[in-house]
Amino acid sequence: MSAGRLLICATPIGNLGDVTLRVLDALRDADSVAAEDTRVTRKLFARYEIETPLFPYHAHNLQQRTPELVDRIAAGEVIALVSDAGTPGVSDPGSHLVDACIDAELPVDVLPGASAITTALVASGLPTFAFYFGGFLPRKQGERRRRLESLLDLDATLLFYESPRRVAATLASIAAVMPSRQAAMARELTKLHQEVARASVVELADQLSTRELKGEVVLVIGPPGVREHDELPDEELVRMVQEHMSAGASRKDAVRTVSHATGIARNRVYEVALAASE
Repeated sequence: MSAGRLLICATPIGNLGDVTLRVLDALRDADSVAAEDTRVTRKLFARYEIETPLFPYHAHNLQQRTPELVDRIAAGEVIALVSDAGTPGVSDPGSHLVDACIDAELPVDVLPGASAITTALVASGLPTFAFYFGGFLPRKQGERRRRLESLLDLDATLLFYESPRRVAATLASIAAVMPSRQAAMARELTKLHQEVARASVVELADQLSTRELKGEVVLVIGPPGVREHDELPDEELVRMVQEHMSAGASRKDAVRTVSHATGIARNRVYEVALAASE
């Protein structure tokens, strides 16, 4: 039986120190490495003195490269696949090679690592009980709005990748469809100029409408919550927090529980509860 296999190697989303030891071993031991952008991957290779042969595999050559790589793996080669950042196969061409190997009944091993999705979700402070990743929203306004409308009743925090050039337009669409939501914009995660901006989606859209952004961006939109359909007064939020605290929870845990139950941003619940205690 062939010992060939495809290794899906998650690479850092910014800070090169976030790569795992297992991924480094795999990149050194593989017969060759397929990279979305060899220029980006060479920086990682230089940092960790990796000399494995490197070749490009991206959206413009995957139709030609994929059959070749499947044949090489079937013949016994170990091919490592990396994207520019994060896990290959998530909103990038790597999924094409994964599907081809699965169809050919070839082994596919996924080596986990840094993820912009989960990093942005946790950093946003929005509910994490359930979340939906929607990749990139459509560029055309009408299509983008229809996609957002289809997600209105989904009881989960929503996450999208976005180009820094389109953040303002996308947030404007989100604000039009989901005006009562809380939101966050995370960019340059794990890098020197990391930024996480948190506000209501309307306020965030206004704040970023004229800013020129740089770097990779993740937009995080809170779940519907009861505020969209039946506005909760501050007194009710305070009552809910105090109820959990009376049962033995700390204020921090009580705020987190109420935030998850209502879909209201944690910082908003905390501000109301703190004001009431003072």
